[in-house]
Amino acid sequence: MIVDCAIYRHGHRTEGPEDLSDALEEARAAGGFVWIGLHEPSEREFDLVTREFGLHPLAVEDALKAHQRPKLEVYDDSLFLVLKPVVYEPESDTVSSGEVMIFIGDGFAVTVRHGEGSPLAAVRHRLEAEPELLDKGPTSVLYAISDAVVDHYLEVATELQTDLEELEAEVFQPETGGSRNTASRIYTFKRQVLAFRRATGPLAVPMTRLAGVGQLGGEVPFVNEKARPFFRDVSDHLMRVNESVDGLDRLVSDILSAHLAQMSVRQNDDMRKISAWAAMAAVPTMIAGIYGMNFEHMPELHWLWAYPVVIAVMAVLEVLLYRLFKRRGWL
Repeated sequence: MIVDCAIYRHGHRTEGPEDLSDALEEARAAGGFVWIGLHEPSEREFDLVTREFGLHPLAVEDALKAHQRPKLEVYDDSLFLVLKPVVYEPESDTVSSGEVMIFIGDGFAVTVRHGEGSPLAAVRHRLEAEPELLDKGPTSVLYAISDAVVDHYLEVATELQTDLEELEAEVFQPETGGSRNTASRIYTFKRQVLAFRRATGPLAVPMTRLAGVGQLGGEVPFVNEKARPFFRDVSDHLMRVNESVDGLDRLVSDILSAHLAQMSVRQNDDMRKISAWAAMAAVPTMIAGIYGMNFEHMPELHWLWAYPVVIAVMAVLEVLLYRLFKRRGWL
């Protein structure tokens, strides 16, 4: 469905005509641009936008089907950018992602949003409050959405860092060293970090191109050259996010290894205790087994002090074994 449609002239909003073709012609004639926002449009709804703005069929297919990696593609009549906004859900400590596709071209910007996360109304209102930035044309829409998405990445990275610190404290508890579900929680957290990485990692190349830095930097069609410093700022923030994600991934792997090592040490301790008690139980069992045999010629059987002596020998051996195992830390 079409969420919003407006014409922007010299950084200010004016309501455009209902017909998209008339809106585009009016915007171009006035030196402005038209911005159309759509949310999970059907193929029939998007077909009208495709015809009026001459969008490339491959990009249209991506915008309709979604499930795309972040990328930047340049076509003859438009520029196509895919972003994956990330939403952190504190109740379940999970990360979910949506998708935002942005088309910009001569006198138009079209945004297509999939998922409930990251609504663009706040971005539009913030951009409308900055006429100087909005006056840069469709490039301002590209920048404002990219900036909002990447800034939210920083917030999600902070939340994940807090969760990781809680996991770390649980694993390194001096008494328990984590519960039975700790390994499952660590693995689930690692999956959340991986989902976060899928959104932030591939976006580095598109932002580098838009910022015009490095070997990939160069002139990008339909992007205002004066907007390069703004995209460099977004690229710097994204670099911080990716560094944070790399750090989270390494730390969670180390925590998982430490937890498994602790579990192995505790299992070894338990096995030592079981072995020690089994050895202590074996001594009286062996002695009792010997004297339980039905032999007639056993001199000790007819000795008056045989029974108390055997019991005393068992007790002394048990005490000696207990002290030996205790000294070695097995008990």
